[in-house]
Amino acid sequence: MISNYLVLAERIRQEIEEIKQLIARCEAAVAAASRRPEEIDFYFDSAALNLHDVYVAMERIFEQIASRVDKSIPSGNDWHRELLRQMSVDLADIRTAVLSDNSVSELDEFLRFRHVVRNVYTHSFRNEEIIKLVRAVRPTFERVQRELLEFIVFLERIGKS
Repeated sequence: MISNYLVLAERIRQEIEEIKQLIARCEAAVAAASRRPEEIDFYFDSAALNLHDVYVAMERIFEQIASRVDKSIPSGNDWHRELLRQMSVDLADIRTAVLSDNSVSELDEFLRFRHVVRNVYTHSFRNEEIIKLVRAVRPTFERVQRELLEFIVFLERIGKS
């Protein structure tokens, strides 16, 4: 069990690096759209897909924490939102809260967008919404990254004891 915490810490680090690349791709797509307006739809589709993947990568981290540490993954129709909320809960004798309430609130917007990407045609995307989310993704991720790195310290402390 202890070594599982060390493995999880490393998996979180790897996902963080992947998320950084996805964010760069989102930003590059929006920047390219302004330089090549004749291809704006393609660039915004790319930004939307990468925003989707940013949230999916974060959710993958949360699922691993819920599975390996909490031993409880939410189920049901609203399991994505419940998983996000679960990460803000301090579980006595199990783990500290992974995310702050502010992070959960900001990530909820990306969760809703993930749902849009999965359930509507790309020509239905609103470019203004994508721009807003691309502007917000880096500061949101930077906060979440700090919180995840603090959680990694917790995992390593337990994993090495």
